[in-house]
Amino acid sequence: MSATSTQSGPALVLGSASPRRRELLARLGIEPAQIIPADIDETPHANEIPRHYAQRMALEKAQTIKNDQAFILAGDTVVAAGRRILPKAEDEATARQCLSLLSGRRHRVYSAVAMKAPDGSIREKMSETHVRFKRLSEEEIRGYIQSGEWHGKAGGYAIQGSAEGLIDWIQGSHSGVVGLPLFETRALLKSAGFPLV
Repeated sequence: MSATSTQSGPALVLGSASPRRRELLARLGIEPAQIIPADIDETPHANEIPRHYAQRMALEKAQTIKNDQAFILAGDTVVAAGRRILPKAEDEATARQCLSLLSGRRHRVYSAVAMKAPDGSIREKMSETHVRFKRLSEEEIRGYIQSGEWHGKAGGYAIQGSAEGLIDWIQGSHSGVVGLPLFETRALLKSAGFPLV
């Protein structure tokens, strides 16, 4: 049974429309009582470093949703090449630029989680994962572009899809790269008193 069906205390609201985050929460036995996508400006500040940007986005999302009867959980995932925040790829040209940049090199994925408890207190966690793509051929980039998996994904790839076959090394949280670091999320929920199995 899910946590929302067995708990007697406040429910959990997921501040994200991402089906991936909902699927990852389900691995912890949690079905959100509500899904309320946070509507915020996601433009990075001038000279904002990737880690701080991910933390700020997760926190702002959690704070934006108004419900003092529930736990509000929000997250943000940022793919960074050095100090550069890579965009969410919304077109093929952007996806190609990201993949060309990441080809054969190591990059970082920051996955921040923020939770607002019914008493208004805020808790935050962050995972930092190092990922390295193999050196990608033009054929491999073209094939991945044709898959369409990159659409809407930070850094132009989805590790839970065929891109995983192009990654030769990863250190850190696989679920964090997908969109919600489960170890950190579980610790956050436990520290706030949210009932978990």
